[in-house]
Amino acid sequence: MKIGMFDSGIGGLTLLKEALRQMPDEEYHYYADTDHVPYGSHTVEEIRKYSDEATGFLLSRGCEAVVVACNTATSAAVTFLREKYPVPVIGIEPAVKPALKLREDKRILVVATPVTVREKKLHDLIEREDACHRVDMLALPGLVGFAEKGDFDSDEVKKYLDKVFAGTDTGKYSVLVLGCTHFNHFQTLLKTYFDKDICVTDGKEGTIRHLKDVLEKKDAGTAGKGSVYYYESGRTVREKERLAFYESLIRHLDKA
Repeated sequence: MKIGMFDSGIGGLTLLKEALRQMPDEEYHYYADTDHVPYGSHTVEEIRKYSDEATGFLLSRGCEAVVVACNTATSAAVTFLREKYPVPVIGIEPAVKPALKLREDKRILVVATPVTVREKKLHDLIEREDACHRVDMLALPGLVGFAEKGDFDSDEVKKYLDKVFAGTDTGKYSVLVLGCTHFNHFQTLLKTYFDKDICVTDGKEGTIRHLKDVLEKKDAGTAGKGSVYYYESGRTVREKERLAFYESLIRHLDKA
């Protein structure tokens, strides 16, 4: 089966890697909207437009399901996409519900882009699941830009995080929820700002399990290829150096 995924840039590779692990025989089409990255700097209307363009493009390539591999785009556009398109549209959202079950001793911090933190979808999720009011949110807008440059642990990144966390009592948190797929590349570095027993979680496994369940219910057969095709804002990526860049980022997730 041909499965499409899109993100504003490289963040969705987190979900692509998990999809390749859980569903290795499918054919994947990954759309990085490099012309408009980061989505967090755009309005909801703009993000919806870009998401519509990405989904339409993926369907034109024969994709029979689309994964919105971006928390920001899910917050802003997933309902619109589901109403417009006849194929399954699977979104990712911060793993608040699993996080609440992981630890009950301290608070939980969700880090995400400003749009995700601001949008109603995340607030509704927290209100629905967090009866004890243990979840806080923090926007980390700068990390997406660093990730797009492949800069995951430079002094500049550390200075940025030092500034962001300067006014935060990180010791009161027992779980850190990565609410942006770009942030998985910074997991090791982010953990250094919290107590050593901090748990870090995200929504990738649950999202791909949901995708797998949806496709099994549709009785969809596998494509039998296990191949990946990359696009940047609708342009096919053919350059060896650029393809190697994406593959290197998938490998980086193993040690992030």
